[in-house]
Formats: sequence, structure tokens, C-alpha cells
Amino acid sequence: MSAPTAARPQKAAPRTRTSRSGGARLEERAGWLLTLPFLLLFLVFTAWPVIQSVFFSFTDIRNKDLRTPFAVDFVWFEQYAKAFADPVFQQAAFNTIYFVVVGVPLTIIVALAAAIALNNGISRFRAFFRLGFYTPVITSIVAVAVVWRFLLHPDSGLVNTVLGWIGINGPNWLGSTTWAMPSLIAMAVWRNFGTGMIIFLAGLQAVPTQLLEAASIDGAGPWQRFRNVVLPIIRPTVLFVMVTTTIGYLQFFEEPFVMTKGGPLNSTISASMYTYQQFSFGNYGFAAALSYLIFVVIAIITAIQFKFLSEKGD
Repeated sequence: MSAPTAARPQKAAPRTRTSRSGGARLEERAGWLLTLPFLLLFLVFTAWPVIQSVFFSFTDIRNKDLRTPFAVDFVWFEQYAKAFADPVFQQAAFNTIYFVVVGVPLTIIVALAAAIALNNGISRFRAFFRLGFYTPVITSIVAVAVVWRFLLHPDSGLVNTVLGWIGINGPNWLGSTTWAMPSLIAMAVWRNFGTGMIIFLAGLQAVPTQLLEAASIDGAGPWQRFRNVVLPIIRPTVLFVMVTTTIGYLQFFEEPFVMTKGGPLNSTISASMYTYQQFSFGNYGFAAALSYLIFVVIAIITAIQFKFLSEKGD
């Protein structure tokens, strides 16, 4: 009599290709349904205004044409040619370049120095100093303007008062075509270096202490350790801070708008402020062309920075 054989477990029926594809389609539809609110908001409030502004930059649209925006005349590149020939825009472009060339290196140097001091030099009340250095970043530009107007007042300002103690007759800082822009640069550096300081501090804390100790044993001084050990390691951090600071300073608007209104004699007017003025005057086509010129300059400078400052092989 033969022994009874054990019953083999029944395998589950494999899912058919139709059921798998049906489930994938259901998940895809659910995904599109969940992203639909964002897509609608993006198309209505971002994509469409961008497309419309590109269209406006090739037309002569003004505020009187808002009821019939598609009945305006195409002027093609005439608005861009007008921008290059506009003496006020040329002055605004020069002021912006001046602000960037002087302000960006100063901001990076001050931010890096503050980060090094917090990382190595300051041991007590480190959190207090970190908060104090970062406070101007989150302070309203209106409050900053009130403080700096008081500091730079030609008669009763603190800066001229201190200069008077040592026999120097301080200038009218915000009313002088020579000193107005340096004053705005100083205020911008003070207001913005806190962001770079926090980022640099994070980069410095990632530097291995073993490398610094080995360099110190080999006889490297503080400057040699910073130049040959620290700086190569935080190079991506320096690139990030430089790119973001340059982009922000190429669009600087709040400082001259609040402090000087672009004066005196357009010595502090920026490209972004001049674009804002043209938009306020109803020259929408010209303002759109100016904004895209600023965008192209920002893109080119950013590409150059990544080309020459990024690590080799990236």
C-alpha cells in the first residue's frame, strides 16, 4: 500500500499584464489629480505672466492699451535698442555694476571673517554673536533705513559726529554723488553678510580637524592652513555664496528706493529700480525689455562663475 503523497500548495495566479497596466494608469491619474492645483496656479500666476511679458517686450504696449493687449503693434527689438541707447539706463547699468563689483567681494570677506571668528576665535556667547550678526538679515528694510538715515545724517548723524571728534568734516553721505553709492554698499554689506556667515560657518565646521592638525605639525601657519587646507575644502561653499550674493546684488532695488530714490542725479539708481519706474509710468513694453536684459546678464554672469569657480571635473 503506497504512502499518501503530501498536497502541494497552490501558487497564486500571476497578475496579468492588463491588471498591472490598469493599476499603473490609476496611480498616474491619482498623481496628476493631486498635482492639478499646483499646475493650475503655476500656469495662471507664473507661466502665463512670463509668456505675456516676453510678448510685451516686442511690442509698444502702454497703460492705455491694457483693454486691447493683443491689438498693439509689434516693434520687435526696438525696445531693446531703445534700452541700450537710453542714457538713464546706461547710468543705472553702471551703478549696478559698481554695486556688484564692490559689494559682492566685501560681503563675502566680511561674512567669511565673521564665520571664522565664530568658528575659532569666539568661545563665549557664541550663540549671542551669531544671532546678532544674523539679525540685520531678518530686519525690515524700513527699520534699517531709519537707522542708517540717522547714522548718516549730515548734521546730527553718529558717523559725522564721530568724525568731528577727530577733526574731520563729514560729507552729506546720501546727498553726495560721490558718497551716496558707497553708503548704500556699506548698508547692503551690513544687512546681507549674515546669510553668507551662516553658510560659511556650516562649511568651516565640515573641515576635518585631523587635516588642520597635520598641517600645523608640518609647520604651516594660520594663513597657510587656511589657504591650502580650509579654502579648497569650502570652495563649493564660496561658489554658492558668491553666486547667490551676485544674483541678489544684480537685482538690488530696496536700498536706493528707500534711502535715496535713485538720487542724487541718478547716482544711485539701479537697473531694477529704473525698470520699476518705467512700469509705474505705464511703459510696459519697455519695462519688459529691461527686465529681460537684466535676466540675460544674470544668467551670463552666473554661468561664468560656475565655469571658472566650480571644481574641476564637476
